[in-house]
Amino acid sequence: MYRVIKVLNNNGVLALDMEKKQEVILLGNGVGFGKKMGQRFGGSPDARRYELVKKETSALQAVNGIDPVYIEVTARIIEAAEGLLGPIRHDILIAMADHIALAVSRAKEGCELPNPFSQDIRALFSQEYEAALKGRELIRQELGVEISEDEVSYITLHIHGGLSDENVSQSLELARLVQDGIRQVKEGMGMNLPAASLGYNRLMSHLRYMIARTRRKEQTNLNMGDYARENFPRAYEVAAQVCEDIGRKLKCPVAQEEIGFLAIHIQRAAGQG
Repeated sequence: MYRVIKVLNNNGVLALDMEKKQEVILLGNGVGFGKKMGQRFGGSPDARRYELVKKETSALQAVNGIDPVYIEVTARIIEAAEGLLGPIRHDILIAMADHIALAVSRAKEGCELPNPFSQDIRALFSQEYEAALKGRELIRQELGVEISEDEVSYITLHIHGGLSDENVSQSLELARLVQDGIRQVKEGMGMNLPAASLGYNRLMSHLRYMIARTRRKEQTNLNMGDYARENFPRAYEVAAQVCEDIGRKLKCPVAQEEIGFLAIHIQRAAGQG
């Protein structure tokens, strides 16, 4: 049983799941038609349910700040993404709808938000990016507005957040750390590493999972540090600097064993061994 908190439009309602004591948005044809605030109803078998993240701001305040059209198109994007990626947490709905509303407003005003990590986000989260491209097409079809590649990358982070334990800020931090790490490698090794190259993508992938292991405080079972230090001293020195920098930024030290593995990947990317 649900109780209406707010009718969004004929196809949407913000409601309280009275059994679970949880605020949800229900979307579906006619789900909001004729309903009044405070009314109790049994739900609709065809309605899509979106749980809301508990925050200091109430769900009603959050929803009041967003035109329902953006909530509906965001729900369609999530549904399309699930067709590609499998189940996605529905609690990303409001934050993603709010971002899309701002993205559309910026596109209309011609002052879009640049994303310096777009290229890395596309590479790090390639499947989520494909889903976000479908989202851009839905936005164009439903709202008549073309958002930029940079905005698609931001939507990618929202979709990734629905698939993982990372929120958007954590995913953006990951992209920043990877970008900084690769920059340090290129400078430290004095090499050109084009973003489209296999070496760049392998190194980026290794850094991504190394950072994930560090966040989870996981230890590796094999230490290649002595081998890497002896055979690839320059790469090892650069790897140590990168790991120290990442540990400082994460406020969590990178495991010593990671340095050797990273050095081997750096050497491989440099094509010198």
